[in-house]
Amino acid sequence: MEILYNSTRTKGNPVTASQAILKGLSDDGGLFVPDRIPALDKSVKELSGMSYAQTAYEVMKLYLTDFTKEELMDCIAKAYDSKFDTEEIAPLREADGAFYLELFHGATIAFKDMALSILPHLLTTSARKNHVENEIVILTATSGDTGKAALAGFADVEGTRIIVFYPKNGVSPIQEKQMVTQKGKNTYVVGIRGNFDDAQTGVKRIFGDKELAAQLNEKGFQFSSANSINIGRLVPQIVYYVYAYARLYGQGRIKDGEKINVAVPTGNFGNILAAFYAKQMGLPIHRLICASNENKVLFDFFASGTYDRNREFVLTSSPSMDILISSNLERLIYQIAGNDADTNAELMEDLKREGRYEITPDMQKALTDFYGNYAKEQETADTIRSLYEKTGYVTDTHTAVASCVYQKYRQETGDDRVTLIASTASPYKFTGSVMKALCGESGLGDFELADRLSQLSGIPVPAAVDEIREAPVLHDHVCGKDEMKQTVLQFLDRKL
Repeated sequence: MEILYNSTRTKGNPVTASQAILKGLSDDGGLFVPDRIPALDKSVKELSGMSYAQTAYEVMKLYLTDFTKEELMDCIAKAYDSKFDTEEIAPLREADGAFYLELFHGATIAFKDMALSILPHLLTTSARKNHVENEIVILTATSGDTGKAALAGFADVEGTRIIVFYPKNGVSPIQEKQMVTQKGKNTYVVGIRGNFDDAQTGVKRIFGDKELAAQLNEKGFQFSSANSINIGRLVPQIVYYVYAYARLYGQGRIKDGEKINVAVPTGNFGNILAAFYAKQMGLPIHRLICASNENKVLFDFFASGTYDRNREFVLTSSPSMDILISSNLERLIYQIAGNDADTNAELMEDLKREGRYEITPDMQKALTDFYGNYAKEQETADTIRSLYEKTGYVTDTHTAVASCVYQKYRQETGDDRVTLIASTASPYKFTGSVMKALCGESGLGDFELADRLSQLSGIPVPAAVDEIREAPVLHDHVCGKDEMKQTVLQFLDRKL
């Protein structure tokens, strides 16, 4: 049965999966959501015998129903290949009573690779299916990891260009170096004088500019997104939760049907929303543990029912979570409002106008699947150090936030059931913060610290870090947050 996609802000006018992937964002500024959540049609026992690619097909076929089997399998085969440094793609590591789902074994050593390895193939396939002749312009805001993963995925992909905006002083040195050294004649990287929310708001404003869209269409361009606002980014993220549960079962760690907890370091809400969708598909998940850093807008939301971005923006050691507008939360709000686009649109207008909105008590009752908490900066560092001292396992700062919040959850609830923690980045992506937490080391450059971390952990420095040590800077453009539209136009005027 075909699944169609509706906007979270307007009733009617559903589109196919390939059309939703192509557009990225609905014309009304809403996000695309499936008209129903499909149920898994393979048993856990069957799934436990499958590879990651096979699991990906079994999950994604249920959502991307206008793709043929051959089209989808081709996209999957091109995505989950030797660019990952382990055949498992997403291995599990047990440490200190929890299972860490390592999502950082792709080309850019962050979880964004899991979806952005396949999105270019889904997008170009969607273009062919819908007879699109325009060049597709991928327009993306990043808090650090999406940018490099998207750039790596789309570099020199025929029929596409990609423009990435990032907060100039809001990412780690290695994150920035990964982006500004990116090769590819169709790539463009821009630092903005502002934070991630400024970048994300600017990108959404460009998407909503109908006059600009018409102007670009005449020149043979159309926009799409590589952010998790694109349903083609979100659906592949569901896969690794299903895969991890099946692996736990296959290893004898859980029984068939046994419920587990899932803890996710959360900024833009896409990764934990994918886990929520997996639960609705029938995956036995008990609680979804939403872990925030000191930008704790989501913790406050789950505690009070009020989403309020009117607060100080904090630069932390987990920059990919330094976000005050969690875009994917809109998909959850739409669902707990009874799939009522009008109600959701009103709340999103409140957020735009006043910087806050408040959900009803009935909507708040629908959030019982979630537990929210946050980790302070010192708690994050303490977690990195204590986990290493107990087990020898080293995590990055974002994963440490999730680990810390999971420990708080256990202490508060006494719930000691099997728990999966989404490990979203390699510690080598944040060597300064990780090495300071482990042994107080500072004053060295990030690459020297990477070598020290390798000596300490016994894990080789990833190729993604080694290859940018001496790489030349290819992108040095910086603009104000109000200059993003003009910057886009300048890039598109360039001859490739």
